[in-house]
Amino acid sequence: MTATLGEPLDVGGLTLPNRLYRAPLLECAGDGADAGEHLADELEPAARAGAGLVFQGATLVRGEGGAVAPNMTRIDTDAKAERLRPVVDAVHDHDGRIVVQLDHGGLRSLETWHREYRAAHPDLQQLAVSLPPVHLRAAARTGFLSYDPHVLTTAEVYDLAADFGRAARRAVEVGYDGIHLSSANMGIVQQFCSPYYNDRDDEFDDGGRFLELVHDEIRERAGDVPLFTKVPTEEERPPFVRTGLSADDAVDLAVRLAEYGYDALAPVHGSTFWDMSLIRGQYPARGWSAGQFQSGYAAAFGSRWRARAVAAATRVEAARNPPARGWNADLCRRVSERVDVPVLCEGGIRERPQIDRLLGDDVATAACDAVGLGRPFYAEPELPARLLADAESEALCADCNNCIVPQAAGAPGMCRTPPVLRQRGELEREGAYGRRELD
Repeated sequence: MTATLGEPLDVGGLTLPNRLYRAPLLECAGDGADAGEHLADELEPAARAGAGLVFQGATLVRGEGGAVAPNMTRIDTDAKAERLRPVVDAVHDHDGRIVVQLDHGGLRSLETWHREYRAAHPDLQQLAVSLPPVHLRAAARTGFLSYDPHVLTTAEVYDLAADFGRAARRAVEVGYDGIHLSSANMGIVQQFCSPYYNDRDDEFDDGGRFLELVHDEIRERAGDVPLFTKVPTEEERPPFVRTGLSADDAVDLAVRLAEYGYDALAPVHGSTFWDMSLIRGQYPARGWSAGQFQSGYAAAFGSRWRARAVAAATRVEAARNPPARGWNADLCRRVSERVDVPVLCEGGIRERPQIDRLLGDDVATAACDAVGLGRPFYAEPELPARLLADAESEALCADCNNCIVPQAAGAPGMCRTPPVLRQRGELEREGAYGRRELD
């Protein structure tokens, strides 16, 4: 397995012009009539700059509940899918490829942790694979979380899988080139896979079975659309959590999914919780202290002092998960050795030389078939133009995470770090983001 960045890649019959992709992010485009226009503003620059593939981040398959952050977009009706056509057209206008990531948060949803949302939706229950684990129930007693879980019956699991299939059908009908399942970051798909969350006694006690069912529903309703999924580990879980998905578990699951018919896999190290193992980097001091977000944090967490307590916990998490480079490469390499479908690698990738190594300019370092970046696109929406043109280029992203925390207050994901923005301005004036083809 060796490739160059400019080499095309086939994924389930979809030809990508190169092997650089914009990884799925929380777009926070809202659920209004103009969601497609907002998403086009966010995603079109990556296609214009030459990204081989653009992922539209977590998009919800149901009409209520399941959102892991404020202002997420839903695709639960044909009309809501149709309003997304502008982003599809905007990417296709640049001969780009766009894949939508489908999601449901389960126990991670707003109805668990966002106090204002919970108060406004008192009858909305979390969808649960099983009863919440003991640690989460203990956290609920402190008041930071609120649980009223509805444990899915076997029939309701089938209904949920069908909603993924219906959402996929809608996406294909408006022109999306593929479907990506959000199977990590503590969403409900990971909860099915996880021995920490899954204590069922039916056919879905085997977490991989849910992914198989979702595959079947998508194939039945949307046809042979290219189908991507993340494959998580939970090795970064806190020491008090004694059970979770190991790297061996993730590799075995990846092999199973490839054999079952998934067209591409994105293996990722992670935790049983949504913590900074998923966004390794600095403590986002500017994001937490910015005055314009304080009322939003208080609404989300219940009061200003509760928000400060969450900020303190984030500081501890940042110390446990400092900035790292290519932290999923080892897992991707193990999966690549076992499967015959493309493996996608993301997580702390910032430099073109690193990208070339991961793709296999040296067979000893080869780990994947395509390479993705996420948060760096908040700082540089047209980043591919530089990475594709300059073999020594490096993303400006400072791994400060100031782009992430304000999303809890309903703010969009964007770079808010002045030195990085100044550097981007300088590069713009120099014409660094003009699209150029890779040799």
